[in-house]
Amino acid sequence: MRYTLKTAWNYALADWHRHQHPAMPADLIGQPTPGGGGAAMILNALVCRDHCAAFCFWLRMARLPMSTGIGLPAKLMHRRLKNKYGLQIQPQTDIGPGLYIGHGIGIVIHPLTRIGANCNISQNLTIGSNRSTPAVIGDNVYIGPGVCIVENVSIGDRAVIGAGAVVVKDIPAGATAVGNPARILSRER
Repeated sequence: MRYTLKTAWNYALADWHRHQHPAMPADLIGQPTPGGGGAAMILNALVCRDHCAAFCFWLRMARLPMSTGIGLPAKLMHRRLKNKYGLQIQPQTDIGPGLYIGHGIGIVIHPLTRIGANCNISQNLTIGSNRSTPAVIGDNVYIGPGVCIVENVSIGDRAVIGAGAVVVKDIPAGATAVGNPARILSRER
């Protein structure tokens, strides 16, 4: 898929809606909500009232080429927020719409990681790989604080990964995983 200004805007708007309404059902993401439109999103991105939502906006816009006119300011704002809060998420990382960063500090995500739509990530998260084959994370996944996801693992849709888990094996769709190393606690019925 070609990443255009329209794509970046739609992804950023979906992220904004998730930050305004974290418990919103996935099928309502991106639908108009009262008081939560594009103007509010841009104002927040400029003044960084909610630094997690602002980071998501600039992350989406920083992926655009310089020729769009927003490329350079977006890259500068992305770098500023990245350095200030320790959010090591590169613009080229493949992240679906509706990203929600619960507490944005100390997050490191390998740039080749693939993250699905409507995922929640928390503070002190590390998704890494030494072999350039990082994790593939499905849609509607919750990743708790202090989680480490190591190497080429697959996290299924609707999975929940508890705080402090170290994921070294695949997590099936709908499963809840906890511990070090992570083990399946329950599965969706």
